[in-house]
Amino acid sequence: MQLDALVERFKNKDASAFEVLYGMYSDNICGVIETIVRNEGRSQEICQDVFVKIWNNAESYNSSKGRFFTWILNIARNAAIDEVRSRSYKNQKKNLSADYLVGILAHKEDTEDGIDTSGIRKMVKNLKEKCVQIIELLYFRGYTQKEAAEELEIPVGTVKTRNRSCISQLRETMDVK
Repeated sequence: MQLDALVERFKNKDASAFEVLYGMYSDNICGVIETIVRNEGRSQEICQDVFVKIWNNAESYNSSKGRFFTWILNIARNAAIDEVRSRSYKNQKKNLSADYLVGILAHKEDTEDGIDTSGIRKMVKNLKEKCVQIIELLYFRGYTQKEAAEELEIPVGTVKTRNRSCISQLRETMDVK
């Protein structure tokens, strides 16, 4: 069945279409959430919440703004970051490091999607240490720019400047390929 037709059925609250889409995407979505949250049980709960949320907000998906998987992925990423930022999570001090991400990528070379992660590993490894720190705090640990500044004991403006610079470096590396 074509994905577009399946998504339309889903938007019209067709439960069988939801089941098919859940089967197609749940493992990947749960994996992304677990990468951020670093707690398998909690990740499964958040994943279920994400799928309930997309079911309840199915009509808000707009194919002209992006792929269906990307839409779900953004909702999942936001839910995972919300969890990381929650007080209970911070009290547990369970955060993801950039080294762990590189380790995940190293072990998932042969994915069903055929994603070549060696390039991502190379990009992360080629960044300056200050970029790795900023990216780790802002994107993997879910810190705000203010929290990152406090953690690194540098001004917020420096965090913003480094973040822009580091993202530019990543973009340049991606454009080279």
